[in-house]
Amino acid sequence: MKYVALLSGGKDSCYNLLHCAQHGHELIAAASLGPEPGKEELDSYMYQTVGQDAIEFVAAALDVPLYRQIILGNALELGTEYGDRNPKDTPGFHHPDVQGVSVGAILSNYQRVRVEHICQRLGLTPLSYLWQRDQKELLSEMISAGMECILIKVAGIGLTTKHLGKTLAEMEPHLVKLNDLYGSHICGEGGEYETLTLDCPPFKSRIKLISTEPVIHSDNGFATVAFLRIKEASLVPKSPLTTTEVSIPPLLDEKSIAVRDAVQLSQETIPGNEATSWSESGMETDFHGPAASSKNIDSWVSVTNVQRDANNPVKPISIEEEITECFHVLQGSLAKYSLQLSNCANINIFLSSMDLFVRVNAVYSTFFGSSPPARACVAVDLPDPIRIRLDCLAYKETSPSDRRALHVQGLSYWAPANIGLILKLLQYADDRIFISGQIGLVPCKLMLPSPESLAVETALALQHVRRVTDVLGARAHMELNEELLIVWRVGSRYPCSFPDRERITKNALVEKQVLLHTGRYSITDEDGGVQSEQCKPILETRVSPLPGNGALDWQVSRYENATASCGIVCVRGGVISAIHQLHAFDVLRMRGLSIRLFYIPSHAASGRGIPITMIPCRSISTKNHDDWDYSIYILAN
Repeated sequence: MKYVALLSGGKDSCYNLLHCAQHGHELIAAASLGPEPGKEELDSYMYQTVGQDAIEFVAAALDVPLYRQIILGNALELGTEYGDRNPKDTPGFHHPDVQGVSVGAILSNYQRVRVEHICQRLGLTPLSYLWQRDQKELLSEMISAGMECILIKVAGIGLTTKHLGKTLAEMEPHLVKLNDLYGSHICGEGGEYETLTLDCPPFKSRIKLISTEPVIHSDNGFATVAFLRIKEASLVPKSPLTTTEVSIPPLLDEKSIAVRDAVQLSQETIPGNEATSWSESGMETDFHGPAASSKNIDSWVSVTNVQRDANNPVKPISIEEEITECFHVLQGSLAKYSLQLSNCANINIFLSSMDLFVRVNAVYSTFFGSSPPARACVAVDLPDPIRIRLDCLAYKETSPSDRRALHVQGLSYWAPANIGLILKLLQYADDRIFISGQIGLVPCKLMLPSPESLAVETALALQHVRRVTDVLGARAHMELNEELLIVWRVGSRYPCSFPDRERITKNALVEKQVLLHTGRYSITDEDGGVQSEQCKPILETRVSPLPGNGALDWQVSRYENATASCGIVCVRGGVISAIHQLHAFDVLRMRGLSIRLFYIPSHAASGRGIPITMIPCRSISTKNHDDWDYSIYILAN
């Protein structure tokens, strides 16, 4: 695609251009924001302003037009979530050529979120190939690729005016040492230093600095803040370079390679069953399940089994009308608790055919703004005439800080951009975390691996979830406990866990859907103060025999001295009411918020006061068995 480069003149924005070229994108212009005349430095989370004296030379060296604007005003939103959750009209972008925007962000969510939000509004694709890369590897790659960059600002411990003007190659050992000693960011992501690129492979000319002047902004015992004023520079012709091959990180990291190998081994050693079709399963296609129901516990509201009124269909309706009817039902259910669609934390969409996805997604997007809920969408064998079924969890927020969102839009090597209007991750004040369903896409291409491979797709889906949760950093204490895991798979011939369904988005073979909890809870002390405390996770699991060849396989995940919990029960050869005999499920029954019932035969089931969503499947499997009749997921609060 043709793209415009957001240029600061530094190493990151210029090195990202090499990766854009590696993927076949064409640079046609550069854009930059800088301080007003007379100001050389702004304290900004968003922009590198030092070196703006030379930005014209950088664009000229690239031989592309430069569009510059002055930074005006102050930041309107400093939080991690940027944009409106409610739908609104946004202006389109009508440039005939530009389709993408190159962004050199490595670690700053603040920068990435804002650039991606603007790109989303304008219909542009962010190209962010440096995002979340290992900084030591990245700096070494930049030097090896022929990047000639000098330090033009220092503001970190161990850096002084004597380091101004030194190249990255000269500074690399010292920057690594500072990282070892003080935890400084090797690539300067903590504001330790800023750079100016004098030469790199895409440049048609090299920048030569003729006159510079060091300027001390502030000096104290901790760290000197100083920058290099560019007083005079010129462009020097250079010989054309052959195409530079940049280092691309491996598709799978070490943990994911182990997953891939394990899945490959299981495919070779464990026989599977052929998928069962709808007609072969003996399902009664007129079983539609209970009407939409809802429940409120503390700050959470669940709404389940949302679908059109199939018991009294007046006339055939379009798929657009059906999804609209479903959302009107959902809105009515939420309104009972003074909630709106913007309060939704997670929505699951079950379609009769994935061929409907594009049309359903077009209508879905009209109900949400730029920060929608987490979502999973799969195709299952819904009974005619139902083509769409929804369930939803919503949260009663008391302040904007109750919700932390991660909405990924750019192309990178880290994790894939969202498909359609899907939020990648949501974390709430009670430390529940919802992650949109993840499929095994190659992040930098948004395509499935070729040739088709269940092992690689499974490893990628798990890697995407792990990397997305890792960005929570210290706030999650890196002690995330997986509460609920559903792995959707296509075709029961694969020895994989849980429901087999008709199709997944983009014809993927597997999709991972996960609900997490950090295990932290607010505790009121003797003085009335509120403290955050880490609770001990408890996992109970057991297989219980039933009469004949039946079995009950169950597990409950909960926390010591806390109420949040969830349970999974698989039943074979028995009645679903058998789960009421399990004492381990007492808390789930008392605090149950919602149930999802994955089933093969059309047995009527009751959640006994807990809202339930009925999900027909072709087969249901766990790690140990492939022939369950039911799989029941209970979420409690």
